[in-house]
Parts: sequence; C-alpha cells; structure tokens
Amino acid sequence: MQSVELKISRNDWLYIILLGALFGFFIALFFYYTNKEIQTFSTIIFGTISAVAIALFSFFFITLSNNFILPKVHKRFWYLLSFLFSYLSGALGFSSSFWIFYSFDIAFVGLIKPYWIMLTNIMGFLTFLIGLVLHQFISMKYKNERIHKQILDARIKALENELNPHFLFNTLNSISELLHVDTLKAERAILELARFLRNAIKQSSLIELSREIAMVQTYVNIENIRFSDQIHLGIDMSEDCKNRLVPKFSIQLLVENAIKHGYDQKVLHVSIQADEAGIKVNNDGKLAQKIVFGTGLSNLQDRLKFLCVGSLEFEDNGRSFTIVFKKEKI
Repeated sequence: MQSVELKISRNDWLYIILLGALFGFFIALFFYYTNKEIQTFSTIIFGTISAVAIALFSFFFITLSNNFILPKVHKRFWYLLSFLFSYLSGALGFSSSFWIFYSFDIAFVGLIKPYWIMLTNIMGFLTFLIGLVLHQFISMKYKNERIHKQILDARIKALENELNPHFLFNTLNSISELLHVDTLKAERAILELARFLRNAIKQSSLIELSREIAMVQTYVNIENIRFSDQIHLGIDMSEDCKNRLVPKFSIQLLVENAIKHGYDQKVLHVSIQADEAGIKVNNDGKLAQKIVFGTGLSNLQDRLKFLCVGSLEFEDNGRSFTIVFKKEKI
C-alpha cells in the first residue's frame, strides 16, 4: 500500500499546516494590495483561515483513507480515491471558510459570493495538484529513509560478521588444544559453543542485557575449560536495566578483551557492573602498556554509534571499559 498511501508524521503535519497558513496569508496579501475594493484586514484573515481549513480537511481525509478505506478496497481504485479526497479537502476547506465569513457579513466575502462555486472547484483542483506534489515529496523522503536504514543495517551486519569469526577462531583454537590434552573437556567445550551459537543466531542486533549476560556466562564457561576455571566472573546488574537493549556480543567482546589482555597465568577476576548509567567491565589482571582499538573494539564503537545506544570509554590502565548509555530525551 506504500505506492499510493501518503504517510505523514505528526511533525510533518505541523509544518504543512504552518506552510498552508503562510501560503494563504501571502496570497491574501497579494490581493489586498492589488485590489482597492478588498483592502480590509478581513481579507488577510479569510485567506489564512481558508488555507488552514484546507490543511485540516486534508489531515482528516488522509487519516481516514490510510486507516479505514485504502486497506479495504482494490489497488486499482486508490488513485481515484486519492483524487477525490484531495479535491474534497480543497473544496470543503474553502467553502466552509467562505460560509462562516459570509454569515458575519464580511464585505470581501460578499464581493466573491457570485463566484464561490467556481472558486470552490478551483481550490479543489488546486489542492489536488498540491497534494500530488506533496505525495511525491513525502514518498521520496520515506524512500530515502528506508534506503538509509537498509544501508545502516547492512553496515551493522557486516560488523557483526567480522566479530563472529573473531570469536569463533579463538574458541576453536582453544578446543583444538584441548583435543590433545583432555577429550572430555574438549567435548564439553563443543557443547558449550553449540549452546552459545544457538542463542546468538536467534538474536537480533539489539538484545536485552539479561540475554547478553547469559551468553557471556556461556562464553566464560568455554574459556574456563581452557584456563582450568581460573576465570572468575562477577555480575552486579540492577533489576531496572535487565531489559535494556545492547548490541549483540558487546559485553562478551569486552569480557573476551579482559581475558585476552589481562590473564597472567593466575586467577583472573572479571566483573560486570550494570546500572541505568551504563555497563562497566573491569578486571584485576596485568596492566596494558598501551590501549589499541583493534577490530573488535573499533567495531563495537561503530555499532554503539549506528544503533544509537551510547559510547565506549576506557581507563588508561586498560583494565576497565565502560559502555555509557545514551541519555534518553525526555
């Protein structure tokens, strides 16, 4: 139904009504200065009110059409209905304003009374032409938004596809090492990996924080098979932020980074603290000499930006990374 249906947001309608009022004001102003017989303030008021009335009738008919009529009729009749409703918006908007002003015995309206039927028809057809241009403009706007969203989705998926092999290669290398040392641990690692991937594949780009934490726990279980349970994971998550949406693999990536750069052949404590302000992943491992944003951290920064979630911050020692949530507009 997108080929004919005219989808207009609330802000767009405010702009349309405002532009309609300005259009009517300037048209009336033109006639005000070109015809001495109608040089009254009521002429300008009538032109402005008529334009606003046409915009309001357009809002009514487009809403009625989109919600109740177009979904119930065959597509072949959509253009005919669009023409009819556009014409009615102009005709009813102008004629209703005309008769309201006529009832107050406004001099200007009295002058145009002999031509009100002709003017009503002219305004109906003019509104149709304006509506046709508006339809093309709005359609182009939403088409551009859809294209932008598709491009953004493609970029996010490309980033996720770069992250998945990054994690898989590390895990498979761990399992390959275990095959020569402890086949039972290797089997357990494969089962944990299957569980992790089964949950990950089913999720969208943004998932609930509680589900991301569950995947992190599975990931740490896999790593502990390799590191002999030397990775201790602590989780402090407030109830209020469990349903907060975060990028898939975001916390897992930070925990993986903590293990990769913090592990020093002894017990490593990794903590996750999550509240309404953000999520902090900290470890007590070795200090990093220099923070370098490789593929994983750079991709996470980009995904946080593209998905409008927040930003990634870090401390100089390289032990602590924080996803700072974007403040919601009130």
